[in-house]
Formats: sequence, C-alpha cells, structure tokens
Amino acid sequence: MRLLLADRLPQQTLVDLEARGHECVMEPGLSADDLPGRIAGFDVLVVRSTKVGRAVFEAADRLALVIRAGAGTNTIDTDAAAQHGVLVSNVPGRNAAAVAELTMGLLLAIDRRIADNVADLRNGQWDKQRYSKADGLLGSTMGVIGLGSIGLAVAERASAFGIHVQALAKDGRPPHVAARAEELGVTMCDSVPQLLASSDIVTLHVPASESTRHLVDADFLGRMRKGAILLNTSRGDVVDETALLAALDAGDVRAGLDVFADEPGFGAGEWDSPLGRHPAVVATHHIGASTDQAQRAIAAGVTDIVDAFVAGEVRHCVNLDPGRLGSMTLTVRHRDRVGVLAQVLELLRAEGLNVEHMENRVFRGGEAAVAAIDVAGETSEKLLATLREVPDVLGVSQAELGTNGGRRP
Repeated sequence: MRLLLADRLPQQTLVDLEARGHECVMEPGLSADDLPGRIAGFDVLVVRSTKVGRAVFEAADRLALVIRAGAGTNTIDTDAAAQHGVLVSNVPGRNAAAVAELTMGLLLAIDRRIADNVADLRNGQWDKQRYSKADGLLGSTMGVIGLGSIGLAVAERASAFGIHVQALAKDGRPPHVAARAEELGVTMCDSVPQLLASSDIVTLHVPASESTRHLVDADFLGRMRKGAILLNTSRGDVVDETALLAALDAGDVRAGLDVFADEPGFGAGEWDSPLGRHPAVVATHHIGASTDQAQRAIAAGVTDIVDAFVAGEVRHCVNLDPGRLGSMTLTVRHRDRVGVLAQVLELLRAEGLNVEHMENRVFRGGEAAVAAIDVAGETSEKLLATLREVPDVLGVSQAELGTNGGRRP
C-alpha cells in the first residue's frame, strides 16, 4: 500500500512499514489546505494534528483508511469519511503515561508556584517568604472526570502522592479499568455535583464531542470548592473559557491548562491568551503527548493498525456504526467453495435486500463455513427455500434483529 504521513513520526515507523513492503511518503509540512491536492494515489493517510476535512475525501481516488496518531479524532471529518467509505482509526491509550505525567506536573506547579519561583529567580528576585506557602497534596481529594486509560494513569500517580481519588460511577467501563480503580481505592460518585463538592482537585480526561463541549461552565465552576484546582489536559472546548476567566478573576479556582479552545494550529508564532496570561493559571503549549516515549508508543500503534488492516481487521475504528444494522440475520452454512456466497448474495440482491453486515467463518478442517448476513428488509419462505437449493449450501436459518441492534428474544 501507499501511505502518506502528513505529520512527523519517528523514523523507525517508516523503517517498520517499508520492511513490510509498503511505500511511505512523509511530508510533515503539509497543511490542511494542501491535503486535498496531495491525497490522490494513496491508500492510507496518517496524521497527528493536521486537520482532515471533507475536501480530502472528495479528492481521494483510492483512500481507504485514515489513522490519527493519537487518541482524539476531532480534527478529522469522520462523517465525511463515513459517507465516502473511508475508515478512520485512532491509537488510544498509547500516550496515557505522558499526559498523566504532565497533569501531575501542572498540579505540582500550581501548588508550589514553581513557574513564578523560576521567573523571579531568573529576574534576580529572592522571595522565600512569599513562596513558602503551599497547601500540599498529601491527604487531598482529586475528582477524575473521564476514567479511561489517561484518567486511570492519573489516578495511579495521584494515589502514589497520597491523594484520595474519586470518579463518576459508570456502567460499561472496561473491566480492567474497573478492576484497577478498585485496587486503587477510587471512590465512585453518583453525579458530577457530588464529585465537585467533595474534590480539592478536578482533572478532565474526556474526548471532544457535542456532549462534552463546555462541560465546565459557570454552574460547574460554581459547584467546585473555593480555591480548588481545575486541570485540563484533554481538549480546549471542554471548558467555557469566559466562565473560567470569571471564576479565576473572582479567586474561586486555580487552573492548570495544556489546551485552549482557540489554540494555534501552527508550531510556533505569536499568540495571546487571557487564560495563558492569568496569574492563577499554569499553562503549557498542548504538549501532553509530546514525549519521546509516547511518540514511540503511538508510532508502534500506527504500525499495528496497518498490519491489522492488511490482514482484514479494522482496529480502533471510530466511524463504523457501533450497533447491529438491518432487520434480519441470515445464517448460511455452506461448503467452502468458490462462488457459493456470490450466488447467495445475488439472490438477496434480486429480492431487494441490502446487506448491512456480513461475516464468514471457516470450520476446522476447511471443508465447510458459516456466513452470518445482516440484511435490511423482509425475507420470505420462498427466498429461504431458494437459498437452501443453492449448490453446496448446507442449511439456512434466520433470526430477527431488534431495532437497537442485537437479536430479539
């Protein structure tokens, strides 16, 4: 395959991919505006921070997969990708340690006023009396909003500092996360207000989405403890920055920020931020995942996704429908022979039944196979009888699908 890497990845990534027979072109200077005119002829696009808009998918002639070399995919028009049949995958969890380390660094910097200490000393000022005042972290309580891989990594490090950690109770949390949280003694709160009212530190580790946009608003900030610390190393638009500025000016909260709603898309240049300049804020330049360790891990994750794709597996895809589609599942047991499924699919086409999902598995020994085919529309006894008459079909059965996916009882 031909891969276009529109952001810089470790050289080892190119070495690994090219050793597998892929042709790789790394052009980290490409901008979002450049991509539509450059995408022709490539099967895979790999990006870190470069935005991928609708025009890229409209201009592509063979693009099948976009890989975001990181966790979030808010910089990629995943809806446009879905409309053009392009898979979008991310590399979740590989930067967890790096982001967690920066989160704790921001927390320590706020509590011990490290940035101001350094600035004064560099300017020739000695003020031990002023900087000797700090709350200390031992015995404090941290509320983690978003207990995924990064949130869990923060919880582990906070626990090592003697901080009591709490998070939101949530059904469906991955078993390993739930088990590790229990080992750490993380307290589960039933609601955001309950968590805020009992936390000295609140740290955000949620993805950017409509449901999380301005999650931290005036009401949220008003429920935090007086003098509490807000940490955001997730996404800038999770925070209503106007509301946060008001809370900072009032002396209600302090903040450690690595992300901003209107942060620049360029690597270096002039940029002024009222939040970045605020004396109650310790801010960094969206560098949470920017460690060599994290970049090596993410690059390895990109290679894993490409390997899986070549093998026919879609890994960490964010724009496939998560549920079962269609109204009926047909289970077709058949001899593992060329053309059997082609005849089955042709009969379904003739009946106007669209295939929404299909999986074919071969039995041990390679003589027979079974295909599960989700179709949209109503089947008939006549169709089932016709399918059973197809040469090398061993049997056909059907089961109705529920409206929300999964089989109806």
